[in-house]
Amino acid sequence: MSIERSILIINGLQVEVVRKAIKNLHLGVYPPDGHVRVAAPLYLGDEALRMMVITRLGWIRRQQDAFANQDRQSQRDIVSGESHYFAGRRYRLDVIERHGRPKMCVRNSSTLEMTAPPGSERYVRERILERWYRQQLREAIPPLLEKWQPIIGVRVNEVHIKKMKTLWGSCNIEAGRIWLNLELIKKPPMCLEYILVHEMVHLLERHHSERFQTLMDHFLPSWQLLQTEINRFPLSHADWQY
Repeated sequence: MSIERSILIINGLQVEVVRKAIKNLHLGVYPPDGHVRVAAPLYLGDEALRMMVITRLGWIRRQQDAFANQDRQSQRDIVSGESHYFAGRRYRLDVIERHGRPKMCVRNSSTLEMTAPPGSERYVRERILERWYRQQLREAIPPLLEKWQPIIGVRVNEVHIKKMKTLWGSCNIEAGRIWLNLELIKKPPMCLEYILVHEMVHLLERHHSERFQTLMDHFLPSWQLLQTEINRFPLSHADWQY
C-alpha cells in the first residue's frame, strides 16, 4: 500500500498527515500530548485538508486541553506503598518478599498484594504485575463476548491482548480478530465493555462513519460518555511514540 507522510502547520497547529489508499478522511487527537494526525485519501490536496482541520479546531483544542489536564503516573518502581490501578480503582501495592511461586491478589478494597522473590529486581516485579493484569483481562473477555455476539450479530474468532501506545483496541475485519490494550484492565469494567463493543461494531462497519455511529447509538447508547470516561483516569508512564 502506498503511504505518503507530511507535516502541515495550520493556525499554529502541527498536523501529521498520512495519505494512503482509503476512501474517507479520519482526524484523531492522541495522548499523551494531543498529537494531531489526519489519515487522508491519496488524492486529497493540502488546501482541502487545511479547510477540514480549521472547521474542527475547536474540537481539537478541547481534546488537547483534556490530555493536558489529565494526571499521569510517574514510572512505577513496583515497591510497597505505590499506587496502582485495577478495574477503575486505585490500590496501594504491598510487596511481600518470600521464596516460592510469585503471585498477585486483591487483598482488600484498598490493597494489591504481591509475593515476589527476596531481593528481586524491578523488572521481575513488573513482570509479575503485568502477568496478573493479563490474566485478569483474559478472564473478563469471554463473558462479554457471550453477551454481545448475539446482540450485535457478529462472530469474533480471536481476541488478543497487547500493550499499545495509541490505541485502546483494533480489529482485523477479514480474520474476525480483535486486539485489546492491556491498559484496559486498569479502567472501569464498562470501559473495557465499550472498547470491545466498538471493535465488534467495526466488523459490521469498517470506518468511523455515520453508519458506525448509528450502530453504536443503537447497541450502546452511553458509548460517548464511556469514551470520555476512559480518558478520565491517569495515563501510565510510557515512552510515547508516533
